[in-house]
Amino acid sequence: MQLRKQLKTYGLIALTLLIVGCKSTKTDTPTSSITFLDPQIEAILKKLTIEEKAGQLNLIPMPDAPSEQHLKQIREGKIGSILKSNGTAQNLRLQKIAVEESKSGIPILFQEDVIHGYKTIAPIPLAEAASWDMEAIRKSAAVAAREASAAGIHLTYAPMVDVARDPRWGRILETAGEDPYLSSKASFARVKGFQESGQHSFQNVLGCVKHFAGYGASLAGRDYNIQDFSERELRETYLPSFQAAIDAGVASLMCAYSAYDGVPLTANTFLMQDVLRGEMGYKGLVMTDWATIKNLVSTGIAENDSIATIMAFNSGIDMDMSSYKYVALIPKLVKEGKITINQVDNAVRQVLMLKKKAGLFDNPYAYFDAEREKNELLSAQNKAETKDIALKSMVLLKNENVLPISNAIKKIAIIGPLAKAKRDLLGWWECKGNADDVTSIYDGLKAEFGDKIEFTYAQGCEIDSFKVAGEKFIPEAIETAKKADMVIMVLGEEFWMSGEGGGTASLHLPSAQEKLIAEIAKTNKPIVSVIVSGRPYVLTQIAQNSDAVLQAWMPGTMGGEAVAEILSGKFNPSGKLPVTFPFHEGQVPIFYNYRKTSHSFESGPKNNRYSTTHRDVQNKPLYLFGFGLSYTTYHYSDIELSSATMTKNGSLEATIKVTNTGKIAGREIVQLYLHDEVCSVTRPLKELKDFTILNLEPGQTKTATFNITPDKLEFIGIDYKKTIEPGKFTLFIGRNSDDLNKIGFEVVN
Repeated sequence: MQLRKQLKTYGLIALTLLIVGCKSTKTDTPTSSITFLDPQIEAILKKLTIEEKAGQLNLIPMPDAPSEQHLKQIREGKIGSILKSNGTAQNLRLQKIAVEESKSGIPILFQEDVIHGYKTIAPIPLAEAASWDMEAIRKSAAVAAREASAAGIHLTYAPMVDVARDPRWGRILETAGEDPYLSSKASFARVKGFQESGQHSFQNVLGCVKHFAGYGASLAGRDYNIQDFSERELRETYLPSFQAAIDAGVASLMCAYSAYDGVPLTANTFLMQDVLRGEMGYKGLVMTDWATIKNLVSTGIAENDSIATIMAFNSGIDMDMSSYKYVALIPKLVKEGKITINQVDNAVRQVLMLKKKAGLFDNPYAYFDAEREKNELLSAQNKAETKDIALKSMVLLKNENVLPISNAIKKIAIIGPLAKAKRDLLGWWECKGNADDVTSIYDGLKAEFGDKIEFTYAQGCEIDSFKVAGEKFIPEAIETAKKADMVIMVLGEEFWMSGEGGGTASLHLPSAQEKLIAEIAKTNKPIVSVIVSGRPYVLTQIAQNSDAVLQAWMPGTMGGEAVAEILSGKFNPSGKLPVTFPFHEGQVPIFYNYRKTSHSFESGPKNNRYSTTHRDVQNKPLYLFGFGLSYTTYHYSDIELSSATMTKNGSLEATIKVTNTGKIAGREIVQLYLHDEVCSVTRPLKELKDFTILNLEPGQTKTATFNITPDKLEFIGIDYKKTIEPGKFTLFIGRNSDDLNKIGFEVVN
């Protein structure tokens, strides 16, 4: 009888498990997150050899067709999980071998980098955060889950919730930006979208929140680099979005390549045990990032692979991605007494619990339905929901009354190296997205306007690595612009220029794009610049030479259609920046919530040098956090409070009236910030603590209501614990992090 049939006979009786404390010696068992024993899993565990147990902890890459060696290892029970193997046909074949031909009969858990879509690719996560729409973000994750699960995938390496404040870091595109609160909201929504949108487990995928913790604190924007930061910064900036994922019930967690306090995360017992398992209450599986056990040797932390493996196990790492060290070394290390069998069993329990959550012990073949796969990928619903978030993600940065495109415009020149791009709209993590399924911005505009507008095209320049290339195309572009009523410049970066390993020293658009737009501007034609990028670039010169600027990000499969609908006015742009755009790259790292200092952040009209400013450029960024324009206008009333005081355990209500003072319907994101006036530790000048979205018809007024509760006032105290101190607070509500109305209140004991 197959194991999957035997397993159904067991119930879900919770038994108490004695938790063995973690000490610094090699043979002690780390604190376990498992609080009960599942009889079904214990029955499986009891029958496994130490080699099979080690195999369950082994996660291997299989980007190509499986080799005979792979098939042999599956039959021997030496492979517990596989990443980069896709499609129902191949994964069904491998699953049948695992279930029906291996001695243990344990199903394989198939995993993949489904970062922002599987086949129907959504905007990059940084763009999704610009929507500030948590339901749209949840739906986007649900689309990815439906498609990935239909293609035989059980677990995705998302959400990536690192907070990033340096746009030179290529992986900023995977984040929700610079703010812990907004990142936390997006983290929670994406976990729910991946794991709980489908009615059945086989319609969802398990999430894996990453990279724990502080990976976004990249040194000079260079990936995989060691950057030290304080425990206060760790707790205030980098941990909240992980806590949100844990609160949402995320099934697994990936540790970071980087280090905290000099100790790589793969071996960092303080963070992985004391903080993650202890303080944050995480009870799920922890896996390495790619080969990070071997990296302990590379960084000089461990002398050899055996010591590195022991370190990883003692820090509480359950699953080894791609280094093959667990499967190769655990049996030997257990025999030598350097790793205990209790440690191994606890790790295997985590893997088996993950497989149970995926429903693999009920039906290991439920995810492998070829007909469902065919119908789900690129379905009409998936494309519609993906276009919805693409529309909501785009941010209008400038508009000198040239958008939406008026009926008076009859000829438009579309110019730029990304005007006809398709692959570049998908971004670095395209998963199984295909350029052939993408509508370019050029094609999207032609389809949107039909024969109402005559479109012409010029490439303008080339993007060839980061070198200046294709200047020979500029004269043709100038002549094309001269013959048009309006010019749409489609500028930015190619897909490979950001993403993992995509750190850059310069934040100016690559190649001759700045020169190109400067020459086109001399024609005195109205210029609309559409920016396709995975990061904030220094758009100062671009904005100076443009009448309108639309940040389209890397908008995914439906991006070309979304750009066209915004430029035509069919959709009123409403996105707000989740990250600051610098005026000059020397301002980096730059973000909105600096800590209050003894000196002003403004030099004032007399250009006071004794201020915390740059001497050579303006101190303000080009575009602020939370900034974004609309085709309509809004008026904000004064703020009203239900009380001028609140107790530390109480609450108060803040309201503000917002009126659409324009002629078309709009969607306004109303933002609330707080500042603690006097505190025992230095605090930011303001912190985002809430937001809401109002849909307003022309002339309509709605009230935005916010409940100010103790959690919004908490901070990390001198003892590194959350606390509230009585005293005066300033509350801000408005349209972005700078354009705000404010009012004071007091917290009393």
